[in-house]
Amino acid sequence: MNHRLVYLLNVGQRRLHRWSQARTAAGGVTAAQAGLLFFLAKNDGALTNEAAAALDLKAPGMSGLVDRTERAGLIERHADEFDRRASRLWLTADGRAALKRSKAVLADLNTLLIDGFTASEIEVVVRWLTSLQEKFSSIDENPN
Repeated sequence: MNHRLVYLLNVGQRRLHRWSQARTAAGGVTAAQAGLLFFLAKNDGALTNEAAAALDLKAPGMSGLVDRTERAGLIERHADEFDRRASRLWLTADGRAALKRSKAVLADLNTLLIDGFTASEIEVVVRWLTSLQEKFSSIDENPN
């Protein structure tokens, strides 16, 4: 049985990324910024490295994302009170407004993604996608 899973996954990811970039940009944020806003909505005041781990980003990528999101006025960055070398991230009022817009866009996207599938089929897809995160936890970890 030849399902071309890698090809289909890559093409689907690229198309989904372009679709979500166009919609989230219309709301004033990128998909990456929306991800950070979603994380901070549940973890306001989190350390930058905690956000990076949650978003599966390495330090350089996270640094750029935080810089862009801060310049956009969506978050504030403050030194941690116990470790001045570490930064904590906080949502701003504009960040909360952008989060609300992003939630609406992603609700529409989730509706579109599950259209035509049963709940049990979606559960299998979720289980399979979750298994990818477990099987391929990080490029930097054990390459074998």
